[in-house]
Amino acid sequence: MSRSDQALYSHADDDHLAGLGIKPELVRRMSGFGNLAISLTVISVLSGCMTLFGFGLVSGGPAVMMWGWLGVGLAVLLVGMALAEVTSAYPTSGGLYYMALRLGGPRWAWGTGWLNLLGLLGGIAGIDYGAASFIAAFANLQWGVETSPGLVLAIFAVVLLVHALLNVAAVRVVSLLNAVSVWWHVLGVLVIVGVLAVVPSHHQSPGFVFGHYANSTGWSNPVYVSAVGLLLAGYTFCGYDASAHMSEETTNARIAAPRGIVRSIWISLIAGFVLLAGLLFAVQDYAGTAAADVPPAQVFLDALGTTGAKVLLLIVIGAQLFCGSAEVTAASRMVYAFSRDNALPGSATWRRVSRSNKVPVPAVWLSVVVAFALAVPSLYSATAYGAVTAVNVIGMTPRYIIPVYLRLRQRDRFVPGPWNLGRWSRPVGITAVVWVVVLTVLVCLPQRYPVTIDTFNYAPVTLLVVLALAWVWWRMAGKRFSAPVVQDPHLAAIEEQIV
Repeated sequence: MSRSDQALYSHADDDHLAGLGIKPELVRRMSGFGNLAISLTVISVLSGCMTLFGFGLVSGGPAVMMWGWLGVGLAVLLVGMALAEVTSAYPTSGGLYYMALRLGGPRWAWGTGWLNLLGLLGGIAGIDYGAASFIAAFANLQWGVETSPGLVLAIFAVVLLVHALLNVAAVRVVSLLNAVSVWWHVLGVLVIVGVLAVVPSHHQSPGFVFGHYANSTGWSNPVYVSAVGLLLAGYTFCGYDASAHMSEETTNARIAAPRGIVRSIWISLIAGFVLLAGLLFAVQDYAGTAAADVPPAQVFLDALGTTGAKVLLLIVIGAQLFCGSAEVTAASRMVYAFSRDNALPGSATWRRVSRSNKVPVPAVWLSVVVAFALAVPSLYSATAYGAVTAVNVIGMTPRYIIPVYLRLRQRDRFVPGPWNLGRWSRPVGITAVVWVVVLTVLVCLPQRYPVTIDTFNYAPVTLLVVLALAWVWWRMAGKRFSAPVVQDPHLAAIEEQIV
C-alpha cells in the first residue's frame, strides 16, 4: 500500500471513528498484516497446544485431540466470522465492549467489558507464567538449575517487565515483533514437525494418532471424557479479538481488522493440526509422556535426545514470549478504552496517552502489575493459581458471543460495515451463539474424579466472582460511566435506530 493510500484510509478511518463519537488519539501505524499478526500471536498454537498437550493425552487421548481440534476449530471459525462482521461496523480499541455498548446499551457494555478485561489480564498471567515455566525447564536441562515456585515467579516478573518495556517503546516496535512472530510460529511448527518426522527411528501409526483413545481422568463415561477433552482446542483458540482491539491503530481498519480475526483462526487451525499430529507421531513412551511435568519436552527428549530437545524448547519459548507481548498490547488497549468511558477506578490515569509516541503507557503498566499480582498465589498453592488464571478462560469464553447475540437481536436495524456475511449473517451468528454456550458449559465441568480441593474446577466460581464484582462496581460507579457521544447528525439517527 502506497503512502498516499495509507493517508487516504487513515483519514477515512478517523472520520468513521469521530462519527462514532470517539476522538482519534492513537496513531495508525499498523498494516493489515500487522493486525493479523497480533491475533495469530495471541492464539499461538505453539503456546496453547504445548501447554495443554499433557491434558489432551489423559482426556481422550490422540483421537479426541486430533478430531476435536478440527471440530472446535471450525466452530470457532464461525464465531470469528460473526464477530468480524460486527468489528467491521465498530472498529475501536474497546473491541467487544464497545460493540456491546452500541448494540445493547451501557449495562451490556459494562458486563462485557469486565469479562473482556479480566480475561485479557488473566491471559497475560497464564501465557507469561507458562513461558516462565518452560524457561525454568530449559534452565534445568541446560545448567541443572533446580526448578521452584520462587524461581518461576522471578522469571515471570522479568518476562512481564520486558513485555511492558517493549509495549511502552512504540506500537511500531510491537508491530515489527508481531510480524516476526507470524514467521516464527509458521516456521517453528514446520521445524518441530519436520525434525520429529525425520530424526526418530520409531513413529506411531496413523491408526494410533487418529484413533487411539486414552482416559486417566477418573471419569468412566467416554462421551463425557471426550467432551472435556475438547478444552485443549477450546483453550487455545482464544484471543483472536486482538485484531479488534488494535483497530484504532490499523490502516483501513474496517476491512483489515475483520480479516485479521478470520485469517488468524483458519491459519491457527491448520498449524495446530499439523503440530499436534507431529507430536503424537513422535511419542515414544505414552505413559511416561503423559506423566511428565512438561509432556512436550518429554517427547523431544525421548525422540531427539537432550540437545535436540533444548533446541526445540527454545522455539516454543520464543513463541510464548511473542504471545505474551501481544497479550499485553491487547489488554492495555482494553484498559485504555474502558477507562476512556470512566468504567475503571482511577480512569483519569489509565486513559492517558503518551504525547511522544501516542501509546497508553499507564494502561500498559497497570496490565502487567495486575498480571503479576494474579500469579503471586503460585508461591503457596498451584491450585490457587489455577483458580485465578481461570479468569482468562471463563472471561474470554462467553464474552465473544455477546456482541454477536446483540447483533442478531437487532435484525435489520444493524448497519453492517464493508466486511459482512450478507445473507449468511444470521445462520452463522446463531450457530456461533450455540457453540459458545456449549463451550462455556464444558469449561465449567469437573475435569477430574474424584472431585477434591486439588481437582476442583474453579472456573464456574471464578465466573460468579467476576460477575459479582462487575455488579458491585456498577452500583458504586455506574453513574460515572460515559458512553461516547455521536456528533454527526446522520450517524446519530443511525445510533438511535440501533441502540
